[in-house]
Amino acid sequence: MSQASYKMSSIPLSKILSFISYKNMNFLILDCPTDNTLPQYLREFKRNRVSDIVRVCEPTYSTILLSENNINVHDWQFRDGAVPPASVVNNWLDLVEKKFGSLQQIRKEQNVNEEMNTENPTIAVHCVAGLGRAPVLVAIALIEAGMKPLQAVEHIRRYRRGAFNTNQLDFLDKYKRGQYSKKPSKFSLIKSKKERRSNESLKKGATNKSKGSGEVHHSGKIFSFNKLFKSKTTKSSQEVGVVN
Repeated sequence: MSQASYKMSSIPLSKILSFISYKNMNFLILDCPTDNTLPQYLREFKRNRVSDIVRVCEPTYSTILLSENNINVHDWQFRDGAVPPASVVNNWLDLVEKKFGSLQQIRKEQNVNEEMNTENPTIAVHCVAGLGRAPVLVAIALIEAGMKPLQAVEHIRRYRRGAFNTNQLDFLDKYKRGQYSKKPSKFSLIKSKKERRSNESLKKGATNKSKGSGEVHHSGKIFSFNKLFKSKTTKSSQEVGVVN
């Protein structure tokens, strides 16, 4: 018996997998399976209605068995102990909305359920030990769904002790809902279209007035944007988890 197989037979999967539910969303945080242990994980995936698996670490198992059981695997790797880049966050939130619906609508829901919603699927997510990168993605989803950052951290740690390192806690403390949204609202699209038309009209007017003098005057606007992240003097927690 391999060391990995012995580990799985000695420790119940319920001690390795952490189920996180909020409103209509279901998540499963776990450590990294191997080809030897994947069949045992698969039984838990089926029991928890897992439809998708997000792995943010190096692949350690073949996805064939999962594909044969209609489970999609998404490879969105980022550095061990780090926070996710914008591209990973956008992919993650797109998947969350695809499975559970608009996050804006979820935020409006008054019913806060912390038990598995049996009508909806579950998204499983793992890194190496399931204590850093994977919990960060779940925390982002909880914040986008209406939780405050500190509440999201405490909620996940209730089921996944030792989750998050100092860097990840600082990131979540400063996380602003919607900061990674890559889809502009209909209002912003209409406003942008009107501004472009207005600028084009101003340029045409300035060009017409300058005819005969040999001079062409251009008018434009300078837009300034606030910094995406604002520093804070305090952190949500000083607890340091296992780097993952």
